[in-house]
Parts: sequence; C-alpha cells; structure tokens
Amino acid sequence: MTAQTQRAVLAGGCFWGMQDLIRRLPGVTATRVGYTGGDVPNATYRNHGTHAEAIEILFDPERTDFRAILEFFFQIHDPSTKNRQGNDIGLSYRSAIYYVDDEQKRIAEDTIADVDASGLWPGKVVTEVEPVGPFWEAEPEHQDYLQRYPDGYTCHFPRPGWRLPARTEG
Repeated sequence: MTAQTQRAVLAGGCFWGMQDLIRRLPGVTATRVGYTGGDVPNATYRNHGTHAEAIEILFDPERTDFRAILEFFFQIHDPSTKNRQGNDIGLSYRSAIYYVDDEQKRIAEDTIADVDASGLWPGKVVTEVEPVGPFWEAEPEHQDYLQRYPDGYTCHFPRPGWRLPARTEG
C-alpha cells in the first residue's frame, strides 16, 4: 500500500461475485478475497469458524472514495438479509463493513442511514459495522475465481438504474 492508496474491507456474501464486480470500479487498484471478522486464526475455506467471506480493496482516493465503493456495495448485494445472499446461507455470508478508521466508520453509518431512508431494499439494513481485524487471504483457487471461470457461481449483480439518494433533512 502506498501513501496514495486506501484500504476497504467488505463482506456481502460469497466473495467471488463481490471481487469480480468491485475490481472493475474506477480507482480500485487491487482486490483479494479472504476471511475476517471471526474467531479462527489462519482461517481457511475448510476452517474459517465465525469469519465472513470478505474482500479487501485497495483504491486510489484521487479516483474514487469510500462512499462510492459503499454505494456500489449496497447495489450489488441485499443488505437486508441476515446471514444470507441468494442461495448462500450462514454466518460466512453476512453483510459487514470492517472500517479501518473513524472516518470510514462515519461514512459507513451515514451510507447505511441513506440506504434505509431510500426504500431501495425490502427491509432495513442488517449490515454489521465493525473495526477491521486480521484478514486471512483465501486460497489461490478462490482468488479471481470468476475471471478464470466466467460462467461460475455468483449471487451479485449490478442493478441498472439503482442510485442511492442522500437523505433529506426535514
């Protein structure tokens, strides 16, 4: 990571689809999938305890910002389903934002409030907002999975026309 690069860590269901879509965003310089937010050191696919499948994102703040990444994150997964995305069910598939500093926490909470106020999802956001902890990189076969298997499984999709409005005070 350079001085010009910032880090974001997000969980929103199976990490394959998240990585495939987020890597394409302007300003995203690198992504990797792994496990975070749980109780098992040196987590692996076969032994990740209470960790979520997550994506680590490095981005250039001169080309994008944390808010823009979060808006896309909330577009491509359903943040109103607890421990579930599509056919994937369980704690591993929860929605979470792992903030790296107080500013990211503030932006996450503000963005969630905007999502809740927007009515774009059928229920309230259940996305966890927690400080970032250790990130255990997933095995090589999980990295860049949908680039290697373009017809592979995903439950993440951009929703055309989906735009998050800012809350209006009043």
